[in-house]
Amino acid sequence: MRAAAPVDGEAAYRYGVVFLLVLTLVAFVIIAPAGPGARAIGFAIEALALLVVAATSRAGADARRMGALAVAVAGAILIALMATGTLPDAITFALNGLLAAAIPFTLVGGLIRLLRARGVTAQAVAGALAVYLLVGLLFAWVIMLVARIEGIPYFAQQHTITASSAVYFSFTVMTTTGFGDLTAATHVGRALAVMEEVLGQIYVVVVIGVLVGSLAGRRQA
Repeated sequence: MRAAAPVDGEAAYRYGVVFLLVLTLVAFVIIAPAGPGARAIGFAIEALALLVVAATSRAGADARRMGALAVAVAGAILIALMATGTLPDAITFALNGLLAAAIPFTLVGGLIRLLRARGVTAQAVAGALAVYLLVGLLFAWVIMLVARIEGIPYFAQQHTITASSAVYFSFTVMTTTGFGDLTAATHVGRALAVMEEVLGQIYVVVVIGVLVGSLAGRRQA
């Protein structure tokens, strides 16, 4: 049985779109070459994901419109500054981290409202999967932050760290794939790897497993 279409003022919860945007972002960051243009595009995809969350997750139409407008205006200005290389690298890095934390925080609030209002739906599962991907991106940002603070090679196999290698390493750790081509060389890096492995597996087994099982049971009923 299909859920009723949202009436005016009711949240729409487009978390399938958010999941696709975040998945695209993960692939783009790994593939794209380093540079102001690539950073601007990556930030634009992140901002668009936050825009979708803000525009569809809140219960009040006025709150959704105001939130979406604020994200759109701020995002457009920052993207233009990044693309032209006007923003210092440190500020760009900090903004990426802030956005990487803001999206899952906002998304989780919307997911809770969705589950309370409609129960487990396909959009709820998509939102939970998006949170999983966002946690991987957030860990990648923390990895780069630690590498900057320590000032020594983070990986045993290479001297420099890039957004591409950090994201790639983060997801191989979180999924416990462990190809072995990149390994943490420091004690802090190894501790982060263990934390990400444990959190990633707990999230998949508990959160994703429960939501998918509940959705399947609901459809059978």
